[in-house]
Amino acid sequence: QVQLVESGGGSVRSGGSLRLSCAASGYIPSDTCMGWFRQAPGKEREGVAVAVFDGDGSTLYADSVKGRFTISQDKAKKTLVLQMNNLKPEDTAMYYCAADPAYVSGAYPCSPQFPSNFDYWGQGTQVTVSS
Repeated sequence: QVQLVESGGGSVRSGGSLRLSCAASGYIPSDTCMGWFRQAPGKEREGVAVAVFDGDGSTLYADSVKGRFTISQDKAKKTLVLQMNNLKPEDTAMYYCAADPAYVSGAYPCSPQFPSNFDYWGQGTQVTVSS
């Protein structure tokens, strides 16, 4: 069983920064696909960024956050991090960490476009950006 706990959300002004963390516990095998997703009120869930845990360092980002957000991982602490810079009001949402331990490289993409592939989800952390 995998448990994910997010932290680091808050309220900032436009142009500000926040750093989200996702602490993972349980069995997280190497090559687990992990990612950040967000959902704003009245909108569909949107993939933000993904990375293969303990993998080759490859990452994928949604076009809306490229150049502003960076996903990284602390392997020793089993923590996934999302550094968010130059935040905009449209980034306001509940942010969720997710994991797909069944991911096998080459079988299907580790991508923010496929949230249904992720079996485990955290409870979310709120990010609010004011103009």
